[in-house]
This record gives sequence, structure tokens and C-alpha cells, in this order.
Amino acid sequence: MFNAIQYISQGDTPQEQLYHIESILNAGQTWIQFRFKDTLPSIRWHTAEKVKVLCDRYQATLVINDDIDLTLAIDADGVHLGLQDSPIRQAQALLPTKIIGGTANTLEEVKQRIQESCSYIGLGPLRYTSTKKKLSPLLGFEGYRQILSSLTSEERNTPIVAIGGITLEDVPRLKQLGLQGIAVSNLLHQKQNSQHMIQLLNSYFI
Repeated sequence: MFNAIQYISQGDTPQEQLYHIESILNAGQTWIQFRFKDTLPSIRWHTAEKVKVLCDRYQATLVINDDIDLTLAIDADGVHLGLQDSPIRQAQALLPTKIIGGTANTLEEVKQRIQESCSYIGLGPLRYTSTKKKLSPLLGFEGYRQILSSLTSEERNTPIVAIGGITLEDVPRLKQLGLQGIAVSNLLHQKQNSQHMIQLLNSYFI
């Protein structure tokens, strides 16, 4: 299971998280990565339970950011793990039938994620984004080109998704470079018609 357009949730409170997620689901988004860092674990878990209900209602895929236990507890569709999070092998052992996404920032990390048999790789950031506080070094388009051109055709079988400050104008170039999807947050909130934006983004990756 893979979706080329992945929405990463945002919001400083449960109410903001749920409002954004439901509005994006209502606009037609079918992949949600639930990311709610700066809060108490109990609040994160309670909010995630409500997000799971929403995703089930809209028949959307739910991936939990950085939390294997929470993924198990609410029976989410998968987990996305950063470079400093739990090992991919641990997630695969505990979640053998789930989506396991992994972050990468360099060619070596991409190859590591491929060897670990990640379901997909989130590669970035393209440029600065205010959504994430501790950013890895920026790749830019040239960074993506260098990494993707260094992979074999077999290695490219693992979907690689661009992330980090992506604008609508970036999407055709990212697609041309060989990226198989994008992970976005602010982009889906910047336009009044989120439904049209989601349809437009998906059209690039058909």
C-alpha cells in the first residue's frame, strides 16, 4: 500500500490536529501521517484514537510518526521512523503486516533504508520548513538528482518520497527527477480549495 501524496498532520493542540486532519480527509486526502510531537504522551494517544476513527470513516491510510507502541495500540496502518527513532527491524518484528516508512537524508541512508526493506523512504528536506524543528541538511534539487542517479534500477523499486518545504511549482521537477511521491503539510493549508489542490497533486503521479 502506497500513496504518492502523503499529508503530515500539524497543530499545537488536539483540537487543531483534529480540525486539520478532518478537513484534509473531507477534501479527499487518503494518506495521513499523524505527527504530534510537543505534547504529553497521554494527549498524543487520546488524539491518535480519534484520528483513527476519522481515518476509518474516510477509508484513509493512517501512519503514525515515530511511535511503534501507539501504532500497535490503535491498529494503525503503519509507522514512519526517523533516523534517531526505533530500528526498522524492531518495527518489522512487531508490525509484520504494516507499512514501515523510514527517513533518509544521504545516499548512504537511502541505501540503508532499502537494505532494511522499508515500505517507502521519506528523503529530504528539499528546503527549509517551519513544520519540523530539527532539520537535517537541505538537499535541494541537485541533492535529489545526485542521490537518485546513484541508485540501481532495483534499488529504485523502493518508493522514495520528497519532503520539506515543497511548493506546487516544485512537483513537476521532483517527479522528473524520479521521486515517486511527496509528503506535505503546509501546502494543503495554503489554498482555499484543498480538494482541488489534492486532485492536482495526485495528477502528477498517475
